[in-house]
Amino acid sequence: MSLPHAILTALLEKPSSGLELTRRFDKSIGYFWSATHQQIYRELGRLEEAGLIRALPSEVPVRGQKKEYEVLPAGGSELARWVAESQDPKPMRDPLLLRIRAAGVVGPQGLGPELRRHLDLHRRQLAQYEAIEAKDFPPGRDAVEDRLRRLVLHGGIALETFWLTWLEEALAEVGDMEDGSGPAA
Repeated sequence: MSLPHAILTALLEKPSSGLELTRRFDKSIGYFWSATHQQIYRELGRLEEAGLIRALPSEVPVRGQKKEYEVLPAGGSELARWVAESQDPKPMRDPLLLRIRAAGVVGPQGLGPELRRHLDLHRRQLAQYEAIEAKDFPPGRDAVEDRLRRLVLHGGIALETFWLTWLEEALAEVGDMEDGSGPAA
């Protein structure tokens, strides 16, 4: 049920066309809640059918013209209801963790390069988050909206920091198992 709420959030921030919305997802919400362009367009139709959003009137209706959507009062109420709702955390599903568990059965050969690749990916993601923080959240930017957005960003930074620490530990362990020469480089 979170994709409709992610879309309502983005549209409340700024009315957008489906294309603009998918681009904005790729640059912000997509860091922690991903959706394909097709999923976003499908959900826009459902939200419009449910009376939570509407396409803004166009001065000159033209076939193939992009629709720009805005949130209706019912959509704002639904989003507020959802924000206040209780929800249990979801279990983590990460194929890398499953692969390491499987290596406990078939052996760790070949895990080192994949762990190093993941380490590099998480280093890049952390650098990207830190760049966003430096650019978008200078000192003194303390409006409630900014503080909440920064809080989400800090969650991403903390997760990437966790992954870096854990992957370095995993590389050391796997390096010892694979070649017997000590921690991996």
